Amino acid sequence: MLSLLGPSGCGKTTTLRMIAGLQVPSSGSILLDNRDLTFVPPHQRYVGHVYDNVAFGLRRHGVPKTEIKDRVHSALESVQLSGYMDRFPAQLSGGQQQRVALVRTLVLKPPLVLFDEPLSNLDAKLRQALGIEIRSLQKEYGFTGIFVTHDQEEAMVLSDRIAVMNQGRIVQIGTPQQIYTQPADPFVANFVGETNPVQVSGAEEEHGRWRMKLAGDQTIAAERTAGQQTPTYAMVRPEAVEVLPGGVEARPAGARMVTIRCPARFRSSIIPALPT
Repeated sequence: MLSLLGPSGCGKTTTLRMIAGLQVPSSGSILLDNRDLTFVPPHQRYVGHVYDNVAFGLRRHGVPKTEIKDRVHSALESVQLSGYMDRFPAQLSGGQQQRVALVRTLVLKPPLVLFDEPLSNLDAKLRQALGIEIRSLQKEYGFTGIFVTHDQEEAMVLSDRIAVMNQGRIVQIGTPQQIYTQPADPFVANFVGETNPVQVSGAEEEHGRWRMKLAGDQTIAAERTAGQQTPTYAMVRPEAVEVLPGGVEARPAGARMVTIRCPARFRSSIIPALPT
C-alpha cells in the first residue's frame, strides 16, 4: 500500500487520475506489470477506482451468473455486510456505503486499486475502523493500493510506503519510519509530524554520523546521509526531548535523547514522577 501524502493542491488526485486514465499526462509514462497504460482507455486498464451495487461490475465484465452470486456473497461477507444484500443505498449508513463501494471494486479482483481520500467524510471513530478494514482487505485480496490522503496519521497507519508530494513533485518516498525519522528536506520535516527546528552552532563528522552542538552546550548525534552538507539546523521530535531538573545527571552526550536542564524557577511546572 502506497500513500500519496501532501497538502491540498500538491498533485495527489491529479496523479491518481492519470493512473486511472481519467487524465492524460503531458510527459512520461504509466506502467502496470510492465504494460504501458499511458494511452489505454480507463475501461481497458483493469484498475479498480473506489468511487464508482456489487454485481453490476461483474455483469459488465461478462462473469457467468452462477459465479456472480458466489463472488457477491463472499465479498459482502468479507466486510460484514452479508445481511444487507436486499437494502437500497439510502438505507445504509455512510460507513456501510463506503464498504459497498470498496467491495464493488474488490469483487472484480483488480491488481491495482486507487483510493481517493475514501475516509474523508466519515467521523473519527468510523475512519479508524474502516482504515484498518481496508488494510486487512488489501492483505486478504493481495492487490496493490495507491491511497491519496492529506492525513498524516492515516498514511502512517495504512501504508507500506509513503510518497510525500509538494507542488507537483514527489520530494521523498520511503517507509513511514524513514519519512518520519529521516526527512529529505525541511518541507517533509515540517509537514510530517510535530518537530522543533533547533539551530546548530557547530557540527563534526564522526564515523558516518554528525555530532552537533546546540545552544546551551547540548550535544546530539544524527546519521549522515551521502552528499549531505554540514547541518545548520537539527530536527528534534517532541518524544526525543527529556526535561531534567538542574543537577540531575543527563544522558551521555551523543545519545538520541536531547536533555534540557531546567532552571530552579521552572521546576514547579515539571510533573513529578509517580510513586511505584
